[in-house]
Amino acid sequence: MSADDQVYVQALALGLDPAWRRRTDEERHDDGSHFGEAVAIAEPEGVRSVTYSSIGLEPGVDLLFWRMAPSVDALEMAAAALLRTGLGRWLTVRHSLIGRIGPSQYVRKPTDQEQAPFTGERSRYLVVYPFTKSTEWYLLSKEARQGVMNEHMRVGHEYPMVRQALAYSFGLDSQEFVVAYETDDLVAFGDLVRALRSTESRRSTVRDSPILLGIQRPMTEILRLLGAA
Repeated sequence: MSADDQVYVQALALGLDPAWRRRTDEERHDDGSHFGEAVAIAEPEGVRSVTYSSIGLEPGVDLLFWRMAPSVDALEMAAAALLRTGLGRWLTVRHSLIGRIGPSQYVRKPTDQEQAPFTGERSRYLVVYPFTKSTEWYLLSKEARQGVMNEHMRVGHEYPMVRQALAYSFGLDSQEFVVAYETDDLVAFGDLVRALRSTESRRSTVRDSPILLGIQRPMTEILRLLGAA
């Protein structure tokens, strides 16, 4: 993959200062309007964003952006534009997970479940978290790792209503991977996670938290829920 073909993703979780809710209706409306405009303006810069609400779902997190860009620089510029505009001046970055999309060494031909980010219709819910494996995992032979992952993928394919995107964070962030799941069925997703807990791959897991949950909503709807519209 050439430098021109690079795709970076980011899960950007933002928390709103509680003091903002005590501003006047007019001030909140103006803040929301300017912020919504900044979100839209980011698109021509090559940054694509899907917006999620985490209001009351995640401590300290109100907005969750699932973003794609051709460079980390573009992610930085878009975030800077948001955080200096309107409502953005009252937001704090609570979590930022950055990774790069690349071909999997374990999947020869990805299915619709192992989807590329931002393709097809978005599901109602997004669950995203950092993921790190143990040193012992990387010291296993390629054949042994492939066998473990075959079991992991077999279990995943039993839940076709849950789609996954995987990004590599080696050298970019504290975790090794960013894992994102999309689904309209949170019960099925919970069953999948429980089933994966009993597979061999679980032995190599070092970190898979914090888990961030968001409900997919257009920015106008999120602003209304926040009281900015």
